Amino acid sequence: MSIIDVFNGDADGICALLQLRLDNPQESTLVTGVKRDIKLLDRVDAQPGDEITVLDISLEKNCSQLERVLTQGAKVFYVDHHMAGEIPDHAGLTTLIDTDPNICTSLLVDQHLGGKYRAWAVTAAFGDNMNRSAEQAAKQLSLSGEQLEALKILGICINYNGYGSSVDDLHFPPDQLYRELASYSTPFDFMADSQSAYKRLHDGYFDDLSLAEQTEIEYQNEQVAVIILPDETWSRRISGVYGNQLANQHPDRAHAILSYHPEGGYVVSVRAPLNNKTGADELCKEFPNGGGRKGAAGINQLPIDQLNHLIDRMNHRYKV
Repeated sequence: MSIIDVFNGDADGICALLQLRLDNPQESTLVTGVKRDIKLLDRVDAQPGDEITVLDISLEKNCSQLERVLTQGAKVFYVDHHMAGEIPDHAGLTTLIDTDPNICTSLLVDQHLGGKYRAWAVTAAFGDNMNRSAEQAAKQLSLSGEQLEALKILGICINYNGYGSSVDDLHFPPDQLYRELASYSTPFDFMADSQSAYKRLHDGYFDDLSLAEQTEIEYQNEQVAVIILPDETWSRRISGVYGNQLANQHPDRAHAILSYHPEGGYVVSVRAPLNNKTGADELCKEFPNGGGRKGAAGINQLPIDQLNHLIDRMNHRYKV
């Protein structure tokens, strides 16, 4: 029997697994990748009796492979907050799925564990730009304002590390970052250790953000803004978290952050207005390789000649 942990390489996926493995330490095979690499069950060849945990990847996008590993005799625990589609009815499948735009996978795991490792869940919620949800969850921790801000920055930095067209774009492969974080019982211990990966994540994030803020806006009106970042590695890293920052600065406006795909076209990160956290998933699903959740979604490879169509669809979706 094998233990297999399948998880998104962003803050939410990593922090969800951290909580589960702090509660139930297990030697496991890790299956992960960059944030947009979500068809992770393709990589799993299950055997009868295998125990598979799947965190923060769309069940809808992995349904056929989920059915395959269940047929192979595995038991699956599936936790997620993305669009799920039809959930298979199988005795070997346990699900914890909620698509409410104000909850993330790590907060679902936090509920499942009764708040045992809540600081990691708060970190993840900040990373997913669910600031109000993070602050609400943190109330029972009695943190100072400085401690809460530290968790926010850490969550953003872990999330930032997940973006890129390939693992080569990242500061750390997500499985490596997870293993390092798993050495610390709390996020504060990780940040306090001068030998940890935190400084590299922190400095990389703020350096890349500074470059992104110098980029001119391609298109904007009261309800929509579109930014095309230059064809650089840092652009692929910062695209998602820069979208989160702009959403916080302009909560009534939808945003699309585009970076260049190495094989042509654009990688697109879409953020619904924070004051109307809906429709981003449906918008992106109108395009091939698009999907996500209600408040934040993306398109893995948008043809360049489809840019104006994307802008038109955003204007239609978020018209005042």
